[in-house]
Amino acid sequence: MGVTIFMQEFASPVPPHRMFKALILDSHNLVHKLMPQAIQSIEFIQGDGGPGTIKQINFAKGTYVYRMVAALA
Repeated sequence: MGVTIFMQEFASPVPPHRMFKALILDSHNLVHKLMPQAIQSIEFIQGDGGPGTIKQINFAKGTYVYRMVAALA
């Protein structure tokens, strides 16, 4: 199991709370729409998106990966 930390800064006319909601909390709806050639779907195995949530990311090539949310900063 590995730990992933993602940090990025950029200017946007969208308020920070809306950007966080779209990119982090609602990423399961957004990612496969933006990259349908790579990601087929994202399913919640356990939880609702908060800490402790386990997601299954299904790739277009038939493979998948599990991702657990440990904390939201």
